[in-house]
Amino acid sequence: MSAFTGAASETASVPGAGADLLAALLDGMDAALCALDADGTITHWNREAERILGWSAAEAVGRRGFGGWAARGADAEETLGRLMGAMKGPGRQVHELALLRKDGGRVLVRSQAAGVRGADGGPAGVYCAFSEVHVQLDLERSVALSEALFEDASWGVVLVDADLRPAVVNGHAARAFGTGRTSLLGRPLGDVVVHGAEELEGALQHVLAEGTPPAPAEVWVTLRTPEGERRRCWRSGFLRLSSPMAEEPVPLGVAWLFQDVTEERLAVREADRLRFRWSQLHRAGAAAAECEEPEEAVTVLLDFALAGFADHALVDRVVGDRRLTRALATPPGAPGPSSPVVGGGIPLRYGPRHPALQAWDRSGAVRASAGRTAEVWAEAHQWPGDAAHALCVVLRTRGRTLGVLTFLRASCRPGFEREDVVYAETVASRVAAELGTDVPPEG
Repeated sequence: MSAFTGAASETASVPGAGADLLAALLDGMDAALCALDADGTITHWNREAERILGWSAAEAVGRRGFGGWAARGADAEETLGRLMGAMKGPGRQVHELALLRKDGGRVLVRSQAAGVRGADGGPAGVYCAFSEVHVQLDLERSVALSEALFEDASWGVVLVDADLRPAVVNGHAARAFGTGRTSLLGRPLGDVVVHGAEELEGALQHVLAEGTPPAPAEVWVTLRTPEGERRRCWRSGFLRLSSPMAEEPVPLGVAWLFQDVTEERLAVREADRLRFRWSQLHRAGAAAAECEEPEEAVTVLLDFALAGFADHALVDRVVGDRRLTRALATPPGAPGPSSPVVGGGIPLRYGPRHPALQAWDRSGAVRASAGRTAEVWAEAHQWPGDAAHALCVVLRTRGRTLGVLTFLRASCRPGFEREDVVYAETVASRVAAELGTDVPPEG
């Protein structure tokens, strides 16, 4: 024992102070630790070892090996031999040992033992750190889980520090952002998130201040990628991370886990939109059936069709060869019901490339959108000044073209898509049927 303690005390300039410092360091460790000299006599035993096995330092220090107190007689020599073998081998040796608690219960511990050299370079003893196997397994599971999350997880994982900047990013998250794993580190989220960064940062700040929210949240973001901007919906969960080493919880940051549910959300949105539109058409048909005049029925149909679909609707009737006149229109200044145009009958001065005339020539639908000068574009096409997107559909019934139905959207709304054409053509067929009640077939 004197050889080992002497080697330790030689490292301190003041022996008494060095011994006190060593004792304080050993007792402050989170791992159980004991030391044995070259003869196998225990020289050090810290408080964590006492907590696990129940034996105090006063009871442990000075004993040779573990026989008769911390190990069964049949296991004692083997246990001591395995630990002392660390003096001869390089590095650390890992063993699983069956020890005895002071109350007689058995406990399986995992130990890491390493040899200690004296001042002359010769073997002076062994130090051994150990913990209960289940504690070690819990730690290993935690480490394995962390590695799996950051390597193989099928959802995005981002660790954000207290300054709301990514500190660790897994491969799935990097692909979702359209960047590399390291290129995101330390950068504000606004560098890659064009729209939605404020919502994300607000959620992260809330988690840092208030703790983990009870349920996931869905966040829409627009990403800046080399291919252009992409809008995505991420179902996100947030976990506040606190240091286990501090007496009081100290936020280290936030673990942000997310899955891309864009396609799912768009499918639900599209289903809801279709359900609403066809419900509107059903209600419109029932209401139009009660109208005595065709123009009144058309007004009812358009009023129902505009809800959630467009801002304006115009009906241009045929008055001659490639000439149209405005018959019905919604108010140009504000949303409202469509009504007959006062003083109608004067042909509209549409240019040869006007979308309404193109729809007439094709006997189909034409979509168009303004550039940067939406007001000039709308004025040139003789549409309300706030129009920025147009969808023109021909009105045909009984083999004859009666005119063109035009739907218009303001610049604050997206342009018309292919899915919108089907709905517009359905509305147009019903409008044409009402307008063509008294129109004889061609020929």
